[in-house]
Amino acid sequence: MSEICQDCNEPVPQPASEKTMAQSSNSSSSLSAPEPKSESTEDGAEGKVEFPAPVDPPSSATPKGTTAMTDGPSPDLPAPETNVIRPPEMRGVKPSIVIEFCDRCRWAPRATWIQTELFLTFPTPLIKSITLIPLTSPETGGRFRVWVDIGDNKGDQLAWDRKTEGGFPELKVLKQRIRNFVQPEMGLGHSDVHSEKGKEAKAE
Repeated sequence: MSEICQDCNEPVPQPASEKTMAQSSNSSSSLSAPEPKSESTEDGAEGKVEFPAPVDPPSSATPKGTTAMTDGPSPDLPAPETNVIRPPEMRGVKPSIVIEFCDRCRWAPRATWIQTELFLTFPTPLIKSITLIPLTSPETGGRFRVWVDIGDNKGDQLAWDRKTEGGFPELKVLKQRIRNFVQPEMGLGHSDVHSEKGKEAKAE
């Protein structure tokens, strides 16, 4: 004889009889909704107390474009102007240097090299800007000029003119002239040493 599994040995449900059906109907009727109670007022009259109507719970999902407090769309507020980008005021960027040159003569590399050397010798705040202006008109052919504005209301002052000087400037000579405009007491190291030796050689 085979063993009976305990999990399978469950009581077989019996069909409901008329007696059990009657008992279940009585128990369901006892769970009906409570009738409203009557309360007596000051005049002795009895009044019925009505229960409030059920209210559906609010939806947990808030529609897009509305807030949790109102049903209408949220107002569009102007964004604060915190990242306003403004161009620099070039009139206040002084001292400054302007190098104008004939672009038809292919002098852009020379002008760029002089610009870099002057930035290294006269760092900010001695020189705050060096502007390159290429020229292409016929009347500016062969031009190479260097202007200096130290911000003393005198405007641009000429430091070098290729046609007047008879050629391009030696870098040490150009640095000395710009130094005399910007900061006369400033030492230029080797440029000053070479200039002093040249003066002594000419005197001999």
